[in-house]
Amino acid sequence: MTGFIESAAARDVPAAPQWIQDVRETGRKLWQVQQFPTRKTEAWKYTNLRMLKRGGFDAAPDTSGEASVNHDQLASLAEIENLSAHRLVFVNGRFSESLSDLLPLEGARVVRFADATAEEADEIRSRLGEIVDREKHLFAALNDTWLDDGVFVAIDDNADVTTPIHVVWLTTPSSSAFSVPSRLLVVAGKQSRATVIEHFASSAGEQNGFTNGITEIDIGANAQLNHYRLHLEDEQALHIGGVHSRLGRDAVFNSFHLGMGGALKRIDAVVHHAGEGAHCEMNGIYLPRHDQQIDYHTSIEHAVPRCTTNETFRGIIGDNARAVFNGRIHIHPNAQKSDARLSNKNLLTSPTAEVDTKPELEIYADDVQCAHGATVSQVDDEAVYYLLSRGINRTQAEVMLSNGFINELVDQIQLTPIADFIRPRIAQIFGRDPLS
Repeated sequence: MTGFIESAAARDVPAAPQWIQDVRETGRKLWQVQQFPTRKTEAWKYTNLRMLKRGGFDAAPDTSGEASVNHDQLASLAEIENLSAHRLVFVNGRFSESLSDLLPLEGARVVRFADATAEEADEIRSRLGEIVDREKHLFAALNDTWLDDGVFVAIDDNADVTTPIHVVWLTTPSSSAFSVPSRLLVVAGKQSRATVIEHFASSAGEQNGFTNGITEIDIGANAQLNHYRLHLEDEQALHIGGVHSRLGRDAVFNSFHLGMGGALKRIDAVVHHAGEGAHCEMNGIYLPRHDQQIDYHTSIEHAVPRCTTNETFRGIIGDNARAVFNGRIHIHPNAQKSDARLSNKNLLTSPTAEVDTKPELEIYADDVQCAHGATVSQVDDEAVYYLLSRGINRTQAEVMLSNGFINELVDQIQLTPIADFIRPRIAQIFGRDPLS
């Protein structure tokens, strides 16, 4: 795959302000000296990257995609029913003003990189790459190399931003393979509260785009951020990205991940407890089917005392699909009084489905409470038999049991429109009417 590194570094990129060009150059230098992952690379041993060979991945098309795809269809993909939000929509990496709904916001600034003033550009530049380790996460370096546009969300100190901020990245088929380097930077000031939703989706038609989506989140002291990352991409979509967060003293980070669709989807979720008393609540659901591959690697770094983590991921894997979950909790030597819990449960609904799960605890402090566990199972025959005896057919029984396996996490979603939005999409996977 050395050729991919070289071709990615040499790829043409659109004209951009000087500060973005500087970021690109820094990223290019890091990217070119990276060793591309192979099956012998521990963090990638279960994830095959051969799909990246399928195209050269040019820069995203110059159009927003609205000329070739029905505008109403795109609007439908971008919308979450009953959610009133400040919404920015990008189509194939290009901002679409007509699909966006920029509601007034009190206590927050939402700035596109391409529209940043000189002062805002300095602020973004000083923070970009501050949380993500681009030497360890090489696709973050690639994101810098290809950087074109992005979104900067700045929450004021003491602000309670009640309007959710909804950033949507849509992809549509193009004449040649292309890439979208999506970038989101969130800075939540001290004692603030806000909700940010990341939403990835694809139009109808076989996709030939590669999304490289990197998010950095910095949560100040006593602040609370609710973060949702929803992946609803097409069967053929490629997405490699990550969410990298830093929590200040007594900060609260509520995070929810949904992984659906994609020939290859790899997401790294990294949380740094940098201030005492911080809390991370991270839930995730992944639902690969057909020949899809979904890989979640999470890493929770407890670097200071008295921080807490509660992490739960559940997967349902069907057909010939493959899932990977690697969850790591790292308790540093000074992180006394840490309390961290990790649970991963998987349900295989096909004899050819496969999952590789690896929960890890790495503890270097002695006054801590930590627990982790993982399970892999099939649909319970006794439970199926019980439902059959009550007049329910086998297909319906398996659907009911599969939904029950993940409904607990859906029910915990605090933002009702999000829960209502994903329920019918999950039900559609299992081939039933969500109201039946």
